[in-house]
Amino acid sequence: MTIQTNLFLHEEIMLLALRDEEGTIASGTMYKYAIGAAVLSELLLNKHIAVEESKKKKLINLIGSQPFGEPLIDLCLEKIGNAKRRGSLQTWVSRFAGVKNLKHRVAQQLCDRGILRATEDTILLLFTRKIYPEINPVPERKLIERLRQAIFTDSRDVDPRTVVLVSLAEGTSLLKVVFDKKDLKSRKARIKKISNGEITGKAAKEAIAAMQAAVMVACILPAVMITSISH
Repeated sequence: MTIQTNLFLHEEIMLLALRDEEGTIASGTMYKYAIGAAVLSELLLNKHIAVEESKKKKLINLIGSQPFGEPLIDLCLEKIGNAKRRGSLQTWVSRFAGVKNLKHRVAQQLCDRGILRATEDTILLLFTRKIYPEINPVPERKLIERLRQAIFTDSRDVDPRTVVLVSLAEGTSLLKVVFDKKDLKSRKARIKKISNGEITGKAAKEAIAAMQAAVMVACILPAVMITSISH
């Protein structure tokens, strides 16, 4: 099995969200919305889609129909192509987050890379569930080190993908899974600078701005849904 360390953003999000030994999702995270926003990020950063300002909405335009070459991203790209009308950033983050078997799709890709292992455990001796414990910790260690360098130093040389990853992880409570809350609090101003696109390296401003809208959706939409249900 070939191990590839150049991961897609949504794969990196999954590694951050999963507990290494248990192979289950860490509680309190909004990882599905982070994955949806990560897929949108890949399409923007690789110029498969573009953002168009329309009144108060930022609408997505498809640029060409050539496949991206990654199963989940191509599925989402196809959804955009088949849509009867253009959707906003908010719309597509929500739709991507709602892809059937989203967690298993992404986790299986990491299994194919030799990073996770798919297995099952039993709950209350009655129910079984698929879990994904980590078998090769190296890619996640490198990922966390990237985040550490971005957050806990004052370097301005932060690459665009790491800027996006910090923004997504911060907006969906994944940074708290990886780092100590007190340490993060001490770097609150730095994290805000990164998430505001002030430290972008060579990243296109449009892509970073689009990511912020996606992060906002990841934070706000679940709260809106809970409020609607409670009423």
